[in-house]
Amino acid sequence: MAAEGVDLAGEARMVDAMLPRHARVLDAGCGPGRVGAELNRRGHTVVGVDADPALIEAAEADHPGPRWLVADLADLDLAAQGEPDPFDGAVLAGNVMTFVAPGSEPRVLARVAAHLRTDGFVVIGFGVDRGYALADLDLHATAAGLVKEHRFATWDLRPWHDDADFAVSVFRRPA
Repeated sequence: MAAEGVDLAGEARMVDAMLPRHARVLDAGCGPGRVGAELNRRGHTVVGVDADPALIEAAEADHPGPRWLVADLADLDLAAQGEPDPFDGAVLAGNVMTFVAPGSEPRVLARVAAHLRTDGFVVIGFGVDRGYALADLDLHATAAGLVKEHRFATWDLRPWHDDADFAVSVFRRPA
């Protein structure tokens, strides 16, 4: 895809623009580490988490620098894995919320929110036709103590519209 000129860093560019320099970032559902690696290259301390050990192995092999951990987002407890400090921001890119176990979405959002510092944010992007309704996302995020700030139709901040096939939502953990 990179050889074809596809923008593979759009998610990281957006998140980077929202962060202070040298921030702590949680790449939740990191897969093979593409987004977290780019955020690390931009100077952030990144902890990537995925439930699939093979994907974490790939992230470790391809992207040294960030800390890559195997964990289920629904049971996320990074303090128990040696990462007790809160995060300035979290990103769930690559349709993560549509891949978690059905019914676990509220718990996933609550566990991610619990790892944010006060005023920290989470950015979540997924295709709206993938079985997880935006109304449910908003309800589950609110129940997790998060406040919706923005919704876009793309990672490059195109305005949200009801016919969009993708949504990028920004939620913040209030003081």
